[in-house]
Amino acid sequence: MAMFRSLVASAQQRQPPSGPAGGDSGLEAQYSCPICLEVYHRPVAIGSCGHTFCGECLQPCLQVPSPLCPLCRLPFDPKKVDKAAHVEKQLSSYKAPCRGCTKKRPSPAAWPRPSSPPQVTLAKMRVHVASCVRVQEQMAHCPKFVPVVPTSQPIPSAVPNRSTFACPYCGARNLDQQELVKHCVDNHRSDPNRVVCPICSAMPWGDPSYKSANFLQHLLHRHKFSYDTFVDYSIDEEAAFQAALALSLSEN
Repeated sequence: MAMFRSLVASAQQRQPPSGPAGGDSGLEAQYSCPICLEVYHRPVAIGSCGHTFCGECLQPCLQVPSPLCPLCRLPFDPKKVDKAAHVEKQLSSYKAPCRGCTKKRPSPAAWPRPSSPPQVTLAKMRVHVASCVRVQEQMAHCPKFVPVVPTSQPIPSAVPNRSTFACPYCGARNLDQQELVKHCVDNHRSDPNRVVCPICSAMPWGDPSYKSANFLQHLLHRHKFSYDTFVDYSIDEEAAFQAALALSLSEN
C-alpha cells in the first residue's frame, strides 16, 4: 500500500513539460489525452491529482455521484475540474511532425521528401491527421482483427448494456447498479412519479413498459446485488427458476 501511495504521489507531481525537450517525436504523445489517445481537445485538469484530459472525454465521469480519476482512480470533486489554460497555450506554441507525413513514400523518385519533415502545431494536429492522406493509407492497411484461438461462435451483435444505467427520473447516465441506488436515494427520495426500472427492463425477462409504484423501495429490495453475479442471461426465467430449485434441493 505504501508503494502504491508513493507511485500515485509521484504521478500527481508530474507536470506537462515546459518545452519540447523530449524531441519532436515524443511531443505529440506527451500532449495526448490518456482516454482517447489523441492530442488534447479543450483540455481540463482535475484539481486534486492534476491529471489532464479532453473535456469531452472526462464528461462521463462527471455524471456519477462519486467520480474517480480515470488515470489514478483517486476520488475528486467534479466542481474542482478547471480548464487547463497552460496546456492550451503550449498546444498553440509547440509543433510536431505528423505521424503520416513523415513516413517514407513507396517510391522516393515519385514522392520527393523535403529536407525536413513538415511541422504541425499541436493545436491543429487533430484536424491535420483527419485529412492526411498518408494516415488514411496506414489505417487502410492495418491488419484485421483475428481471434487468438479459432472459434465457430458468431460475434455477438446488439448486445444490451446491463452494466450501466440511466436514472429514470433525471436521465443521469453511466450509473452502475450501486451508483443508481445511491443517486436515487440522495436525489429523488421524495419524487412521486411512477417510472420504469432501467435494471429490470435491461434483463431478458424485463418489461420496458412496466412502471414501479414505489421505485425507491423496489431498488432497495430487488437490486441489492448485481444480476450478472448470479444470472445466466442465455436462459429464460423458467429455466433459471428450475436450475435454482434443483441446486437448492441438491444442497439440502
